[in-house]
Amino acid sequence: MMRWQICRAMLLVALTFATPWASAQQVPLQDKPFAEHRIVLQLSDGDVKKHALVLSVANNLLKAYDPDKVAIEVVAFGPGIDLLFTGSERRKQVESLIAQGVRFDICLNTLDTIERESGKRPEFIPAATPVQVGVGQILFLAENGYTVVRP
Repeated sequence: MMRWQICRAMLLVALTFATPWASAQQVPLQDKPFAEHRIVLQLSDGDVKKHALVLSVANNLLKAYDPDKVAIEVVAFGPGIDLLFTGSERRKQVESLIAQGVRFDICLNTLDTIERESGKRPEFIPAATPVQVGVGQILFLAENGYTVVRP
């Protein structure tokens, strides 16, 4: 009897915390009704060569497919968010891709961690889309037909 009560209490606690988290982490899918291809590019590396590679892949996809026929979303978390800081040397490239319909998501959990550890919240490119959980956003996109690519 006691085990059943403990299991019930644990289940209630899990449901209480799981429901808001699941609904709060994603942003709506891109409005690309004619997209035949949907790609999410994972950026979790602070290496500038990886940043350049992700930008190159996004650019090449736009050239290979009509921009209306491809939905591209770059999800940056962990050290990968450096690409989206206002002082990034690749800021113009990022903003150019955004203007062409590529969405760049930045993980708020990573920003919170940096702020907690350094005492200062880094500023990021205003056109970047904040998401609560970067990996959660990737999972959401994958569950909605996006192909996950980690260049």
